[in-house]
Amino acid sequence: AGVEPSSDPENAPESDSGDWPEPQPLSARVEPEPYPFDALPATILAAVEEVAGFVKAPVPLVASSALAALSLACQAHIDVKRAERLQGPSGLFLLTIADSGERKSTCDGFFSSAIRPYQEDQAEAMKPVIERHEADMDAWAAERDGLLSAVRDAGKKGKPTDKPRADLADLQNHKPEPPRVPRMLLGDETPENLAWSLARHWPSAGVVSSEAGTVFGAHGMGKDSVMRNLALLNVLWDGGTHSVGRRTSESFTVKGARLTVALQVQEATLREFFSKSGALARGTGFLARFLVAWPESTQGHRPFTEAPENWPHLAAFHRRITEILNDPVSMDDEGALSPVVLSLATDAKEAWREYHDAIESELVSGGELYDVRDVASKTADNAVRLAALFQLFEHGMSGAIGLPAFEGASRIAAWHLNESRRFFGELALPAELADAARLDGWLFEHCQRERTHIVGKNHVRQRGPLRDGGRLDAAIRELSDLDRLRLMKEGKRLTIYLNPELLGAAL
Repeated sequence: AGVEPSSDPENAPESDSGDWPEPQPLSARVEPEPYPFDALPATILAAVEEVAGFVKAPVPLVASSALAALSLACQAHIDVKRAERLQGPSGLFLLTIADSGERKSTCDGFFSSAIRPYQEDQAEAMKPVIERHEADMDAWAAERDGLLSAVRDAGKKGKPTDKPRADLADLQNHKPEPPRVPRMLLGDETPENLAWSLARHWPSAGVVSSEAGTVFGAHGMGKDSVMRNLALLNVLWDGGTHSVGRRTSESFTVKGARLTVALQVQEATLREFFSKSGALARGTGFLARFLVAWPESTQGHRPFTEAPENWPHLAAFHRRITEILNDPVSMDDEGALSPVVLSLATDAKEAWREYHDAIESELVSGGELYDVRDVASKTADNAVRLAALFQLFEHGMSGAIGLPAFEGASRIAAWHLNESRRFFGELALPAELADAARLDGWLFEHCQRERTHIVGKNHVRQRGPLRDGGRLDAAIRELSDLDRLRLMKEGKRLTIYLNPELLGAAL
């Protein structure tokens, strides 16, 4: 029968017996699906392929950077109506789960590079208005100081203070409002600073960060304040009104604002966030609002290439983004946005209804989406938001959202739903089983691609998903116990043999 293999590196046998039992299943594993490139509008697709070809970051990460720029440019201009009494913002929340070093900042820089010049141009154009406001504020402050002195003097002399107090109250009601200057690209803002920026600076912004640990691991996300801060972000996704009361400074209200969020977070940080926040992040629907991507790392597979001399497809993307940004934004006197509402064309509405109902039918107990019903219940909303963005990008604000825009958007939203199923399915597992599932998936993809069932352990540690030696050994033991692999010793070399039954006809 041969020597029984061991998963212990010190006692690994020196040959594979070749006698494999049936592999036991891994619980809760959802297979990754290829990113639906062709669902993107042609101009966006070409730009994504151009950037990905040079940066060599995971394709879903590159695409998410493009969609973040699209969302940020468009969200102030359009809302989307799904049906009667069902309308709301078009902005997206995007979350990429990946290690640092995956070049998200680089990708964000490529796609947001049309937004930064727009901000700078607007700030330059607004300089005279800002200077006039500063002069008005100086005059207002001087008048206020005079009235305060009058109140004090009258009080000291025992005279009535009713008149200067009334004048002071009236002056307070006529405090000059600061001009609103676009400040759209925000980094790792605290929730309160984010709310202040939307209420006082510009009502459309994006939190775009490759270090989302400062969001998910920040002081503001501690147990005491996590509910309040998650509620703020949920309200902003929904386009609602949020009041911030302050004891020591001016209270304010965020109303009619639009927000895009595009974050990258490491898996360990997200696990810690869940551990600290308990069920709040899922229970409040916070993470359900995100289009999640959990791509395989490309690190170790990125040979250097010279940057191209020209970027024609990215330039075309930037031209269209700039055109959208330069369209005037509709805003009331209090700084609340009044976006145009795009509705679905008849055939697109029917496709949306079918998409919605197909998902709804899987939310029942025992259904395919039952374990991620919080995420799945938002998927039809995210699909129509994305469709509205595609419609505006390609055809402008006139007319209804067409069927091609919705069909492409729904495929992308469905891909992200599958990614949420993958991640939350493994998040529910103990860390050891989650590691085993990740290693199992990586080994399958590697062996299928290389048309083999043998891979050196050192190669797995250098290129695979688990770089920590202890975690890798534990995952190997778990998969060995399930008869999915064997660890063999060949001289001083340790080699992993994947059960050929897992690969079937792929070899």
